[in-house]
Amino acid sequence: MFNIMVVEDDKNTRRLMETVLTQNGYSVIPVCDGVEALDMLEKKQADLIVLDVMMPRMDGYEFTRMMRRGGSDIPILMVTAKETLADKREGFLSGADDYMIKPVDEEEMLLRINALLRRAKIASERCLVIGTTRLSYDSMTVEKDGVVSEMPQKEFLLIFKLLSYQNKVFTRRQLMDELWDMDSDTDERTVDVHINRLRERFKDNGDFEIITVRGLGYKAVAKA
Repeated sequence: MFNIMVVEDDKNTRRLMETVLTQNGYSVIPVCDGVEALDMLEKKQADLIVLDVMMPRMDGYEFTRMMRRGGSDIPILMVTAKETLADKREGFLSGADDYMIKPVDEEEMLLRINALLRRAKIASERCLVIGTTRLSYDSMTVEKDGVVSEMPQKEFLLIFKLLSYQNKVFTRRQLMDELWDMDSDTDERTVDVHINRLRERFKDNGDFEIITVRGLGYKAVAKA
């Protein structure tokens, strides 16, 4: 059973999240703010943190920065009413893994939690297997039918990201924010260039494909 820490200062919201998560098989560690969360993490292990941003004593951004500075790689899902691009940007730059806007759709939250936990497992194992294709994060190589090929860093990170969240649509902006320097002058067409290179590289691969979702972005799907 996974332990999910819910950091939320609103009592009713915290109880609702606790109920939803418990009903779906998770063990919940409820706390009311970042200071209490840091204290609790010294006593209990959390596999993932659902985190509010606007809280007394220590807000979600500062809590996340402290976690990352301390070397923690626990997945953090920020859940907040702060919805501007600048807010999201600060969330991701502080070290959050995902970001949801209140009011939260319960089913979507559960899907995101499941995806983050799966991604954390992949990250800890540092490899990803799709059919007969194996991607190794440490060496940034792909192995298919016994043949190992090295890949350019950005291409590898892009395909690893898409395949880690199969069937999830990523916008060009999301991919830019996560894989490129958010302060760089690189525009979103760079993503298209790298997608085309990946399609050419894996055109004969029967294990997966990259699909364009018109008007939205890209997703990877397994063929098997």
